[in-house]
Amino acid sequence: MTQPDRTPRKDKLLFTPGPLTTSAGVKQAMLRDVGSRDDEFVAVIKDIRHRLVRLANVDETEEGGGYTAVLMQGSGTFGIESVISSTVAPEGKLLVIVNGAYGQRMARIAATLGIRTVKLCCPEDEAPDVELVEQTLAGDPDITDVAVVHCETTSGILNPIRQIGWRAKQHGCNTIVDAMSSFGGVPIDARQCSIDYLVSSSNKCVESVPGFSFVIARKTALEKCQLLSRSLSLDLYAQWREFESSGQFRFTPPTHALLAFHRALLELEEEGGVPGRAERYKRSHRALLDGMRALGFLEYLPPDHQSTIITSFHYPDHPNFDFASFYRRLSERGFVIYPGKVSRAECFRIGTIGRIDEQDVRDLVAAIGLTLIDMGATPQEQGQYS
Repeated sequence: MTQPDRTPRKDKLLFTPGPLTTSAGVKQAMLRDVGSRDDEFVAVIKDIRHRLVRLANVDETEEGGGYTAVLMQGSGTFGIESVISSTVAPEGKLLVIVNGAYGQRMARIAATLGIRTVKLCCPEDEAPDVELVEQTLAGDPDITDVAVVHCETTSGILNPIRQIGWRAKQHGCNTIVDAMSSFGGVPIDARQCSIDYLVSSSNKCVESVPGFSFVIARKTALEKCQLLSRSLSLDLYAQWREFESSGQFRFTPPTHALLAFHRALLELEEEGGVPGRAERYKRSHRALLDGMRALGFLEYLPPDHQSTIITSFHYPDHPNFDFASFYRRLSERGFVIYPGKVSRAECFRIGTIGRIDEQDVRDLVAAIGLTLIDMGATPQEQGQYS
């Protein structure tokens, strides 16, 4: 099982939800040029698609039609828009379950596309009420599709996609899951979660570089989407059919990012697959909690809702603490964190994904302690943080 190497780094360590720190092997994979129509590159695309389906714990030929993987140029948001714009029928109605900024973004995409949309909102520090989801579906038979974020990067909360997907299926709805920040780092069984479209991107838990997103789709659902797309370039069905017929992208692919991603998939397999990587993330997350609590910080989320992907911490209740200065000083020490995004509290976020391990986390915590001393904002000077 591979582990992050301890060789000296030139780059800052990224404690963010992506883009994130990548391995030397992933970077090295980009140091060559390939033709987008070359047989070697087409073979790489084919292998990537097969591996992605397996990572979702499904296969391409299982009973009921199986699953397939469709790669889409652009960031994760492009992938989300591709699915929403390509799969919700003109007469359809989308239920978006919202407990953070990325659920809100899905609703905005649907509204921009002119899709009838219902938002079921709950607080950012709470998981969606599954019974309320059931009541909403039962009370509105016009709903045809349900969208939810798995790991809401706004806070780091992990939402109950299996229970939500099952209820959507019971009401005959397609289920769209934004697994941007979880896929590759949290085990997901697409079939058991009744997922029709799972969306993620290259620069998250698979630990590669930005450049494209991907959709793991139930074939029987995707087959019904011909001519539904509201976009030419984001047409998910047309992209899938081109992969199936020629093995190629319809438009210019991000060749170097795809080479890097292929290498990242091999490294994920070497680490023990998603279970192996999830264990490393758990260890790093535990080291983060232990260290930050020792410094007096409090997490935003209750433990039973917290993922191992990204953790939100409350600002210190100290007059000398200023996040902009805190961020800059940490960056100067070689550590990059994330500003907060929750609307009801002042927080910052620390990711524990990417090519980092427990020692890197301990180094970050030590740097945070020194930074607080530099700012004159240590907990010893004004009680514990709150």
